[in-house]
Amino acid sequence: MSFLSFIVLLAIAYLLWRVTDQLPDLIFRLSEIQRDIADIRRRMAGDGAPIEPSVTPSAGASAADDSTSAE
Repeated sequence: MSFLSFIVLLAIAYLLWRVTDQLPDLIFRLSEIQRDIADIRRRMAGDGAPIEPSVTPSAGASAADDSTSAE
């Protein structure tokens, strides 16, 4: 029974070592996500414009297309 407990203790120690080994990367990624969210909120609160404007034809281009097709 003590051997089984020792194996379980080793498994827990290994898993803790793996988690703490990855912690700096995880913290960095979380800080990047927070920065992106702050930028999105700042843009939305600042000017109210969408972050990535959709591509739509301008009014002048569509009027020119309509006039050429009518001829």
